[in-house]
Amino acid sequence: MESIPLRIFWYSEAPYRAGIETFTIDRVSVKMYSPEKTIADCFKYRNKIGLDVAVEALRAYKEKKRKPDLKALTTFAQIDRVMRVLRPYLEAIF
Repeated sequence: MESIPLRIFWYSEAPYRAGIETFTIDRVSVKMYSPEKTIADCFKYRNKIGLDVAVEALRAYKEKKRKPDLKALTTFAQIDRVMRVLRPYLEAIF
């Protein structure tokens, strides 16, 4: 079996709690971040994961969502303090 590299990131309280959604899968409660929070996190950690990964995640989000929630995306970008970085990509892609 091939091993998958694991990266650990530390969050302060506000970015950690923002965007958590709870789903029930096979009667088990699972907490996951919303797609919009995940996009903001990709831009926050763009130097570690690569800007190309963050931009591709934003493009995939636009293609998969029937009606992207830009308000939530900008809210999470402000919480993660990446709005200035994300804005040009939002303008170009949307």
